[in-house]
Amino acid sequence: MGTVHKTPGEEAFENVPGSAVRSFEAAFAGDVIRPSDPAYDEDRRVWNGMIDRYPAIVARCTGVADVVAAVDFARDQGLPLTVRGGGHNVAGTAVRDGGLVVDLEPMNGVRVDPDERTVRVEGGATLGDVDRETQLFGLATPLGAVSQTGVAGLTLNGGYGHLSREYGLSLDTLRSVDVVTADGRVRTASEDENADLFWGIRGSGGALGVVTSFEFDCYEVGPEVAVLFAWFHADDTDAVFERYLEWTAEGPREAGVLAFTAHVPPLEEFPEEQWGEPAVAMLGSYRGDPAPADAEGVFEPLLTAATPIADFSGPMPFVDLQSMLDEDYPDGLRYYWKSIYLEAVTEDVRDLMIRYNEASPSPLSTIDLWHLDGAVADVPQDATAFWHRDKPYMLTVEANWEDPADDDANVAWARDAIADVGALSVAAGRYGNFPGLNEEDDPARATFGDNYERLVDVKTEYDPENVFRTRASVPPRTA
Repeated sequence: MGTVHKTPGEEAFENVPGSAVRSFEAAFAGDVIRPSDPAYDEDRRVWNGMIDRYPAIVARCTGVADVVAAVDFARDQGLPLTVRGGGHNVAGTAVRDGGLVVDLEPMNGVRVDPDERTVRVEGGATLGDVDRETQLFGLATPLGAVSQTGVAGLTLNGGYGHLSREYGLSLDTLRSVDVVTADGRVRTASEDENADLFWGIRGSGGALGVVTSFEFDCYEVGPEVAVLFAWFHADDTDAVFERYLEWTAEGPREAGVLAFTAHVPPLEEFPEEQWGEPAVAMLGSYRGDPAPADAEGVFEPLLTAATPIADFSGPMPFVDLQSMLDEDYPDGLRYYWKSIYLEAVTEDVRDLMIRYNEASPSPLSTIDLWHLDGAVADVPQDATAFWHRDKPYMLTVEANWEDPADDDANVAWARDAIADVGALSVAAGRYGNFPGLNEEDDPARATFGDNYERLVDVKTEYDPENVFRTRASVPPRTA
């Protein structure tokens, strides 16, 4: 007799008593997706095409009561528990083989209070959902740079974006959160209520519970901003970086610029003779005075560093800036990203960026240099669980490719690049949203720095059984 191969999800589901599953489904208002359901293969997928995991159950939550029911069920049945917000996490932490997915995607409501200048965001919302509502009132909160990114994952790990130098990390503008902790209780956390939990949530990457809603401060932004987006041939990299570093030393907080090495895409907006060539580019925005239409002078030093091969700079609606990179990160592409912080951008750093860009197995990959500092560095390092505020730059290696046969080459390229940068004296640390884990990594120590022990204390208090467990999170002392 032949045997039937079962997925890890099917095996785990069969080990859960049927009576327990029926009781859970009866108490759950949303959809409970089993491995045998037609929707299962679609609902287990996430944005990163590299991730191919088989959970036992996908619980699509319609409200906080569903989240409580799902957490209680997973804990009581001993199922590994994961959380999917916007589903854009590059490491694919939203799904685990044999686990239960608390899927917040249906919970994507956004409510703006224009008088208080706050916005309440549910755990399944994306940046685009938030920008659409806040810009109706000429407001924004500092989130990321791709509109399809989930607010929850971005914020819980930090949150860099176009507004960071002026207003801080996404987590820095939080007023409060509502969170379901491992015991199934619903708690509100803020500076005045459950303050230790609020401290830990801001940076712990979801290790302390399921955040069902976020309350952010908002600021006047837009509707138009001045945008810098210029591409230069790789032969001009030294000149561009020299001018870029001069600019970052004096640039206004109302402006932020990301520099990156890449390959010229085969698009009609670029000269055809340059397609596929190594390049260096800069993307940024400015929101201060003078008005965006008259703000060319802010970016003029950068635009005159060399002759651009393509220049898309100019006034632009803020919502268009936030979504202009969306098509570069489509669902199903394969992604592997790693990060490291820099105390300075030395000649060695620049040489490595150039060398690894030229050697990239995929023309879709980039090496990005984020200028941080500003409001991010104003917050004391021990004010939240997020530690790496003192570094003025962050380098991220984005391996992006299409063919599964190229997985090993692209992952090795990203790991080798970060290893070489990490060997430099100016490099240290890790950003939780771009972990790119190696088997030998101890990511929590690298991410949380001197906040590690305090975060372990908070984890021990609120999740002593390590219900919310990932490789990048701290363990409780009881584990």
